[in-house]
Amino acid sequence: MGSFAQKDTAAINDIKSFQEELLHEYADPALSPIKPESAAKFKGIHFFDIDTRYIVTAKFTRTPNEKIFEMATSGDVKKQYVKYGIASFSLLGQEYKLSLYQSIALLSNKKYRNYLFIPFRDASSGKETYGAGRYIDVLIPEGETIVINFNKAYHPYCAYTEGYNCPIPPRENYIPVKVLAGVKL
Repeated sequence: MGSFAQKDTAAINDIKSFQEELLHEYADPALSPIKPESAAKFKGIHFFDIDTRYIVTAKFTRTPNEKIFEMATSGDVKKQYVKYGIASFSLLGQEYKLSLYQSIALLSNKKYRNYLFIPFRDASSGKETYGAGRYIDVLIPEGETIVINFNKAYHPYCAYTEGYNCPIPPRENYIPVKVLAGVKL
């Protein structure tokens, strides 16, 4: 039982660290995506309470023969991605799948070339969370499982300010349940 509690504590500390980094980014004018004209309307970043039920270990299936495609965005610029894999998991007693994508633009950046992008919408989108959806970033797993921590779901810059081309989650990445974890409105 002790190792389970240790795992929970480590996960909670990891989530708190994520939240602190996000708050720091938005509070620092040198790092913040908030444009001066939007700063007066910005009400800060708020989080749902940390809930370890929203940390799932998913079966990860690579999709190696996918073609590069242009993901629609909130602006005029389309962004190139390739579907890298599919995560199959159980969340709150139901089975779901999400596609994971790799950014073509980030492949040339050594810091981000091992990142995968999970844009998703859920039943909280437009109510408790940003209507266009949220994002989660994960590292490419070495094995056949991947941990998805919905407590690390964040809103795109477009939720707070104008002028960005934020990817719109593909229809296949809709979860028909409220995911009350991560950043909220």
